[in-house]
Amino acid sequence: MTSTNQTALLALETFLTSHPGIKYTPPSDPSFNSLAKVFVRSRPHTPLAIVQPQTPSDVAALIKLAKNNSIPFTIRSGGHNLEGRAVANDALLIDLRALNSVSVSPDRKTATVGGGILQYELGAQLWEHGLATATGAIPDVGYAGWAMYGGYGAFSSHWGLGVDQIVGARVVDSQGELVDADEELLTGIRGAGGVFGVVVELVVRVYPLTGFLAGPIVFDSSDIESSFVAFNAAYNALCASESLPSQLTLQRLVFNMPNPTGRTLTFGVSFVWSGSVSQLEEGQHWIQKISNLGPAILNAVTPTSVPLWSASNGNLPKALYGSSHTHNLSSISDKLARVIGRNLALMPSDPGAMFSIHQLRGDSPSASPQSQGNVFVTRQPHYMLEVLGFATSEDLLPESKRWAERMANEIENAEPESVLPTVYLSLWDSASAKGADEALEKVYGEKAGLVRALKRRVDAGNLFRLAVPAVE
Repeated sequence: MTSTNQTALLALETFLTSHPGIKYTPPSDPSFNSLAKVFVRSRPHTPLAIVQPQTPSDVAALIKLAKNNSIPFTIRSGGHNLEGRAVANDALLIDLRALNSVSVSPDRKTATVGGGILQYELGAQLWEHGLATATGAIPDVGYAGWAMYGGYGAFSSHWGLGVDQIVGARVVDSQGELVDADEELLTGIRGAGGVFGVVVELVVRVYPLTGFLAGPIVFDSSDIESSFVAFNAAYNALCASESLPSQLTLQRLVFNMPNPTGRTLTFGVSFVWSGSVSQLEEGQHWIQKISNLGPAILNAVTPTSVPLWSASNGNLPKALYGSSHTHNLSSISDKLARVIGRNLALMPSDPGAMFSIHQLRGDSPSASPQSQGNVFVTRQPHYMLEVLGFATSEDLLPESKRWAERMANEIENAEPESVLPTVYLSLWDSASAKGADEALEKVYGEKAGLVRALKRRVDAGNLFRLAVPAVE
């Protein structure tokens, strides 16, 4: 251990004597390695120590400690963060998981949620009130990071992206003070998240939800290239012939389904219908319409609850090696579908390799020019592609990595005019950028200047320099 680390640990341990409520895990603790794990394991960094504040005031005190003693730090909630960057070598890991409260407003239009709450926890607590908000599908993803950086998910068509649900925030600023975000700071938080401070609470829009249908529709995948291309053509024809209802959100998925002899490459659609009880019959009608877009071999869409649906999505591996790639596409033509389908047929059999398509439809509340109030710039209708080059072990990683890189490159080169200039930060491989400035331009486009200016105003000393994205 370096003398710098020893000095930092001494300052931390002295501080903790007057803050006994903060849980502390030093490197010598037997649970340290397991507590330091995050979803993406390709950056096997070891933190200085792990602390788990129990209140927003605890977080503020820790930030003051870090600032006054020049201790680098990272923030973690769910741990599915961007490229595994919730952990950094020799940096104090501040774990927000205890900040998982939910308080619904008297008018039932908003809820105040803790900065460490997971998607499943939020969905379950809102469901008890007959409410929901835009969330993603994976239960152990941290909600705040998902929402602040964009937030595509199962309700994007109905209520919009996660970023557009945020109406307020409580933040620990660069002075270690708890502040309510003003409109300028909220503008930055809506898209650039924690680069301006530690968000300990968000106020988000919530909606009544009494009629909920969800589940997978799996299509014949014996020839996955043909299956994907045929579905894409049928879906494009459906969208051209009639308007899809806002209650319906679809996500195309390709994954390796376990079977007794190994794994089967599988193509399907995650179907979500969010509405009222009186609209369930219409939802059932749309289940059949989507099933008819291909030879369906399984239709598991059923009336359910948000907590049960979220829990059913929790069977993914809990730790993977690798990285993701992404493109935003204005459309998916037959030509692009063939390129995608050909690469899907080459997907490795490791369960870490996956592919997904989200859609921001033109009828979504988020698909409109919103020049004020946020820095999330990709607002036109588009498809957001997830090319997940992950593997369950390091020795299997090279194959998944090559597959994902090749697929992303072929999509970009096949039809450049369909590839939008901006990318989704939460899935983009930022190593492809030549520096922080280029990365900001790629993510925020014409709003990159707003991010830089706000960073200079609220964090001129770059205290939150280990937050993502890097702003120099």
